Amino acid sequence: MLMKIDQDLALALRLADAAGDAIRPHFRSGLDAERKEDASPVTVADRAAEEAMRRILKAEVPRDEIVGEEFGTEAGTSGRSWVLDPIDGTVSFLAGRPIFGTLIALLVDGWPVMGVIDQPILGERWVGASGMATTFNGREVRTRPCRQLSDAMLATTGPQYFDDHQGDHFMALAARTDHRRMMMGGDCYNYGLLASGQIDLVCEAGLKLHDWAALVPIVEGAGGTMCDWNGDPLHAASGGEVLAIGDPARLEDVVEALACHH
Repeated sequence: MLMKIDQDLALALRLADAAGDAIRPHFRSGLDAERKEDASPVTVADRAAEEAMRRILKAEVPRDEIVGEEFGTEAGTSGRSWVLDPIDGTVSFLAGRPIFGTLIALLVDGWPVMGVIDQPILGERWVGASGMATTFNGREVRTRPCRQLSDAMLATTGPQYFDDHQGDHFMALAARTDHRRMMMGGDCYNYGLLASGQIDLVCEAGLKLHDWAALVPIVEGAGGTMCDWNGDPLHAASGGEVLAIGDPARLEDVVEALACHH
């Protein structure tokens, strides 16, 4: 099994390299204003990156399913799925902020077993796989302990992704954290920072499979936990309400805080 994981990891890293090569020329390229909506640099970069990854997968693992943000699902017969998000953090990409990432996940029977977050501008890469410690640029990383929820640094991509109901629950959680240090923006980058012990909590809603699948093995391999807002583990059929918690001892506190709202 380990041998197989090694091969899969090597393949995932090749995918990340190929995606990065496709994305870098379009970053801060200044073309956004001149182009029509459907050919903005992010669309061009997104498509080129996903096409590059799909080409490699079709050549190397033709029986595996491919699920990508840009080109949808190509069925497979192996029970394995590669889930790709070429640019997670479109708004950051367009604003020239290097905190977007390429997400690559491998699912077996719907459960995420391997994930990569690659930031191709800064040359930063988090890698996680079942049974292995998460690494950042090749060095092992760990989440940090969080003694109480009121000490927790919370991040979310932005209030615009919550509906009113979800927003109320999120604010109930935020009120119990160290909300003066709360961070907005960041997409997948926040989960890498959580795995590296820089922040304590990420809470989001409206995520699709390609937004979160790669993050689960990374957060869990660093000692954290990922789940839905009820505290249940994430698999292909989960909804888009996602939590990442650096210190699993805070899981009950977080779920309880989310559940109340005044």
